[in-house]
Amino acid sequence: MMRLLALLLAATLGLQPALADGLTPKAKRDLAAKNGGVYDDPEYDPATTTRMFRVSPGPSSLPPGQVASRIKDIAQLQSSRDNQLVGYGLVIGLAGSGDSLRNSPFTEQSIRAMLENLGIATEGGSARAKNVAAVIVTANMPPYVQSGARIDIDVSSMGDATSLAGGTLIMTPLKAADGEIYAVGQGAVIVSGFTAKGQAEQLTQGVPTAGRVPNGAIVERSVKAEFDDQSTLTLQLRNPDFSTAIRIADAINDYTSQRFGMRVAGERDSRTVQIRRPKGVSAARFYAEIENLVVESDTPARVVIDERTGTIVIGNDVKISRVAISHGTLTVRITEAPRVVQPEPFSKGETAVEPFTAIDATRPDARVAVLDGPDLQTLVSGLNRLGVKPDGIIAILQGIKSAGALQADLVLQ
Repeated sequence: MMRLLALLLAATLGLQPALADGLTPKAKRDLAAKNGGVYDDPEYDPATTTRMFRVSPGPSSLPPGQVASRIKDIAQLQSSRDNQLVGYGLVIGLAGSGDSLRNSPFTEQSIRAMLENLGIATEGGSARAKNVAAVIVTANMPPYVQSGARIDIDVSSMGDATSLAGGTLIMTPLKAADGEIYAVGQGAVIVSGFTAKGQAEQLTQGVPTAGRVPNGAIVERSVKAEFDDQSTLTLQLRNPDFSTAIRIADAINDYTSQRFGMRVAGERDSRTVQIRRPKGVSAARFYAEIENLVVESDTPARVVIDERTGTIVIGNDVKISRVAISHGTLTVRITEAPRVVQPEPFSKGETAVEPFTAIDATRPDARVAVLDGPDLQTLVSGLNRLGVKPDGIIAILQGIKSAGALQADLVLQ
């Protein structure tokens, strides 16, 4: 019997490390204290680290990148994320440019609810205010903010108000996706757009129905974050690229090898780099040391085209194979010039209007140019030699891509 109990106890103790991998840190500490031992964080165990991610034994032999950048400029911590907040409120003090209560009944309901909360009875009365507008308030709460901090908020009209200029946002609770209130916004709305209206003409500049309240919200509840308790940090690249991820891991490993005597970073994919925090240093201090390391970032060749505005952005590594291009436009001009036809004398005829249409089609001289873009400067010079406008360059780039001569990714927006 004693032998059987001893075997069961040995099996239980042998399974404890495997079972503890799925427990929380608090449960692991309680389990270690119950067994009379000292809790040792398994994140620092080499076997556990190997299961988490692989660290390259040495630097890679990649070619030089495009631009030297700091790690903080090209990547961000996964735990350092913003939290979006939204709320519904009222903007008061508008000079007759608020919601018309007939078309926006929710504004009148909100006014009544606000007055009732302030102890003013509104039963039986009808509101005719034109200086109030219902708005949606949005904000991004940065990570690690504590209660009492101030953040900027954006205010946008949701009714038929014509302008929010001169208005003041009254106390508006801002909620997150979990339904809890994390901030409260209030303050004067700053609007950059304006509207000028006369009897026969109206001029609008910008968007007068949307504004901003700098430092207009006070954080009432902070988001729980255990950054210093994290033994593994995860970096996410803003522009995914395998070469950049490997260079970041190599730069961190070179630094930590000299500073802590160990390699701690491993690339996971084109967007993610995992870092194991060394012992004896806080997570904030450790990341502050590595975020200023300079690496050579890299991006794929890409051409971005916005057909609505005619904007063309060509990356530095975009190349075009040798092609011949002919670009010409056809202009058709239609002119309506009706003519008055008079009857002959003493013919008892009537004066009539005879339609007359003149159609003229012209085609400017189309030039054939040989375009070869081994680098960005040569490519831009070749496009300028064609003497076409941005809409023509967009058509040319799309044709070059279809011909397979554009050695880049063409992005249409």
